[in-house]
Amino acid sequence: MKQENIRNVAIIAHVDHGKTTMVDRLLFAANVFRSNQQVEERVLDSNDQERERGITILSKNISVQYKDTKINVIDTPGHADFGGEVERVLNMADGALLIVDAYEGPKPQTRFVLSHALELGLRIVVVVNKIDRPNADPHAAVDKVFDLMVELGANDEQLDFPVVYASAVNGYARFDPEDGNMDMIPLLDTILKEIPAPEVEIDAPVALQVCTIDHSSYEGRIGIGRLHSGVMHEKELVLVKKADGSEYNAQVRKVYTFENLGKNEVPEAQAGDIIAVIGIEDADIGDIITDRENPVELDPIAVEEPTMAVVFEASTSPIVGREGDIVGARQLKERLMREKESNISMRIEETEDHSGVRVAGRGVLHLSVLMETMRREGFEFQVGRPQVVYKVDENGNKLEPIEEATVDVPNDYAGKVIEVMGTAGGIMEDMVTDEVATHLTFRIPSRGTMGLKTRVLNVSHGEAILFHHFREYGPYSGEMTGRKNGGMIAMSTGKAVAYALDTLQERGRLFVGPGDECYEGMIVGESAKEGDMVVNVEKAKSLGNQRSSSADKAIQLTPPITFTLEEALEYIEDDELVEVTPQSIRLRKRLLSAVDRRKANKK
Repeated sequence: MKQENIRNVAIIAHVDHGKTTMVDRLLFAANVFRSNQQVEERVLDSNDQERERGITILSKNISVQYKDTKINVIDTPGHADFGGEVERVLNMADGALLIVDAYEGPKPQTRFVLSHALELGLRIVVVVNKIDRPNADPHAAVDKVFDLMVELGANDEQLDFPVVYASAVNGYARFDPEDGNMDMIPLLDTILKEIPAPEVEIDAPVALQVCTIDHSSYEGRIGIGRLHSGVMHEKELVLVKKADGSEYNAQVRKVYTFENLGKNEVPEAQAGDIIAVIGIEDADIGDIITDRENPVELDPIAVEEPTMAVVFEASTSPIVGREGDIVGARQLKERLMREKESNISMRIEETEDHSGVRVAGRGVLHLSVLMETMRREGFEFQVGRPQVVYKVDENGNKLEPIEEATVDVPNDYAGKVIEVMGTAGGIMEDMVTDEVATHLTFRIPSRGTMGLKTRVLNVSHGEAILFHHFREYGPYSGEMTGRKNGGMIAMSTGKAVAYALDTLQERGRLFVGPGDECYEGMIVGESAKEGDMVVNVEKAKSLGNQRSSSADKAIQLTPPITFTLEEALEYIEDDELVEVTPQSIRLRKRLLSAVDRRKANKK
């Protein structure tokens, strides 16, 4: 039986192709907001970091009501580090809106998510966005999508995809780029017509597979998924089947459906809808909540393994506690264990020696988003260099994560980019050149992607576009060289002085400015040569009892280099740490004393 009054549609797109803005416009078109209501742009990117970075981090569920049909919309992240979110939530959809930029066409990240959608047999509706852009070529973008879908092995039915042309920022969708329509109705009509209604069995035993976990401090864990069959009632007694084969009985305390931007508590929910249930204490991704008497079997959901790990430790800085309120190791551990409850795509466990907590994720951005969230909560802590997660095969061979990296670069810089990728362990697999740009595809170890974006941007004068995502585990490819330049290490604790910095800037690049708080063992700059050098940043000019014959020259300092969290994590070496506080990101040596470092080097 088809649930004709429901449509479940995922929205997939590359970073910055207008996916979240498109959802805004659908909400307006369905009259979700009052006419006088103040609404922020990109209303679904509710998280502070999502708004600042301009990316979607967490998958979200909303619904709009249109022509007596409930359209459940699943907004998915576009960045590869949050691909774990995408793979799961596609299981809840029957179709997908593939949004592509009318100028850029489909991008590497689109390919990654689209391949999953095609494997699941989802009906694809192509939405060519930003048709109002100068240089937009919507028809060329459609041709590129067709070529990509052929390459990904789409079947004939999937290749016969409907196309809607849109400008999300201006709030219109059209069947033809020039037809003059100025509202979103064509897109809503296309969703009703092209996205199939869910095929369900209302009278069959209840079966819900958990695809996303939410967490409420009042209600505990919330399991979100699509109800495949039956009717789910509140207070219903159910059987929970775990991925490891274990089973236990539980009671669903509350049932929610998604309505507009929020959840609505209901006494019962029909098959085909996307619902949230409360009462399953240790609900996990892939768990099946089903009938006790007649349990239903569903295909398991695979959650991709994390590929990069970092150890969080309580800060041991001499100036700890000056900027953050929460500095204790116990509070740090408790906060990370709370994160483990709701963030299923991360692996969080205490280290064997109990000195810190090891957090594994899908990449540096994935890990840095958690760090940024914690520093905003007032935490002060230190983290080591991210390490890739290795595996061992059945023959005892060491395996490491391999990524697929794609670079779009102007032809003039292609040679330099290929050279940089080669030094990072990249092996070129494909190269396509047109009159303006070169498209390069590489196979590269995850270790090689650390700091890669900065190097590629430097050699291409900021014009290259680099994306990489996890592909597979492959044979270990040997040692890689780290940072060539040494660091300038402060010899004492105190404030940096302009006079000292003036002499130091001739010997490298500075990371601190006059008046910045420094301490022994802190990295205050990068030397122009190999090997670390210990420097005095507090040295002031010695004043005699007579005036200088020549007037003091005015000190002119180059502005210090400031690091984002991701840049700091990619910059440091194994014997260094990043100190994270609510106000600062500092680099430091693991051993603060120069004497201790010399002893360690001798060993």
